[in-house]
Parts: sequence; structure tokens; C-alpha cells
Amino acid sequence: MALAERVAREAGTLVREGRPRRVDVAATKSSPIDVVTAMDLASEALIRRSLASERPQDGILGEEEGLVAGTSGVTWVVDPIDGTVNYLYGIPAYAVSIAAVTGTPDPATWTVLAGCVHAVEDGRTWTAALGHGAFLDGAPIRVNDARPLAESLVGTGFGYTERRRVAQARVVADLLPRVRDIRRIGSAAMDLCTLAGGGLDAYYERGLSPWDLAAAAIVATEAGATVTGLRGAPAGQAMTVAGPAETVGRLVALLEGLDADDDAPAEQDAVG
Repeated sequence: MALAERVAREAGTLVREGRPRRVDVAATKSSPIDVVTAMDLASEALIRRSLASERPQDGILGEEEGLVAGTSGVTWVVDPIDGTVNYLYGIPAYAVSIAAVTGTPDPATWTVLAGCVHAVEDGRTWTAALGHGAFLDGAPIRVNDARPLAESLVGTGFGYTERRRVAQARVVADLLPRVRDIRRIGSAAMDLCTLAGGGLDAYYERGLSPWDLAAAAIVATEAGATVTGLRGAPAGQAMTVAGPAETVGRLVALLEGLDADDDAPAEQDAVG
């Protein structure tokens, strides 16, 4: 946990101090709006160098450069800037996310040992280690008590392809009248950490990659949250739902009824 925090802060300093007045898109991924900046690449390179110097036998899985396998059984799962679109526009909600996992670096099978999410602009830093609790700037944090969905502030996020967004729009339109309100921060890691500290009552999102999930999920679970998927599956690409157990149970049932883990209805709706 200490190493994750130290390296995340180093990368955060690079991202914050190196941000130009105008940020340009260096590349795109799943669609023209799924962007990569030069700073994403520079931040990940710094993180890889720092981790390799401390633990050269460990593997590293990063959003931008993929997996370099190790021999120790530990893999570091890295998001050099979570919330790149916010960074691109100067919206101060983006973070560096670093976690150490054992097993295959896959949310379905891994064990997350420790993680850190460092909010670059305001310096808030969430940390957690397995069995040792979750912290914001060193102070223990805890999720809110369960409450009815109608009284719950729910965080979410949206994908980058048209087909998925049509499906997600259908889900959020059905969900919005049933909850207190919806929030879209633009960083999945910050969403989950905000939940962990009581700033949200629940959270759901389809399409999270391992680097979106690893550090923030251990912060949330160590703060008392249930983090799961739908239909008995673990949290992951298909769906991630988080919050106090009773609230998650209600939200999971609602999302399952809406087929929120399936983009196919969106295609039918678009054709119709």
C-alpha cells in the first residue's frame, strides 16, 4: 500500500505539473471519443519505471502498454490517468490508480492486496490494504448505511461506443425516477472511492476494465461496500455494482430486470 501511494503521488505530480495550457489527443481507442493523451503515456512510463526499480520480479498491467508478466506472483494494475476526458478539458476530476494483485490479473479471479487512488488536482488520496481497512488521507473511511433506493444518490458512468450508450441511456432513464439522483463524475476510480467515503450511496457501471477497478474496488470493499456484478457474476466488464449490501441487492435486482448488462436491447431500440 505504501509503495502504491508513493508511486501514485509521483505520477500525480508529473500529471499536474506537466499539464500544458492546451491538451491534445495523442490517440484514440474504442472510438474517436475514447482518447489517449501524451500524459497518459508519460504517466504510465513513470509508474512502470518506479515499480520495476522497487519490485523487478513483479508483473505490470497498464491501460496504455498492456501486460508485462512477472515471476513473483504479484501484478501491479495501473491506470495512469483515470478520467482522461476530464483531464483533456481541464475538469478537476481525474486520478492515478495503482493496485497490487495476486493471481491472473482478471477481476473474476484475482485477489487485490493493496491499492491507491490519488486525485491529481486536489491531492485527495485513498488507500487500502486487504484486511486493514480503507483510508482517505490517512483517516479511516466507511460507506453509508443502507437506505432505500428512492433516498440513494447513485453514481454511474458511460461507455464510448454509440451502441452501448443507447443501452445505457435506456437504463438510466428508467433508473432516474427511482433514486434520489444520479451523479456522473467521469472517473470510475473516483466514483468508487467517493462511495467508500460516503459521498455516494451506490454505484453501478458497465464496461470497467481491470485498471479501472483494481485499486478503487479494494478501497470500497475495505470501507464496507459490497462490490459485485449481476446474475451472480463478480464485478467486471459486464457490470460493476457497489454500495452497502442491502442497497446493492435492490440495485442489482433492478438492473437485472432492465438487462443492464446487455447491449443487445439497445440495438433493437435503435432499429425500432
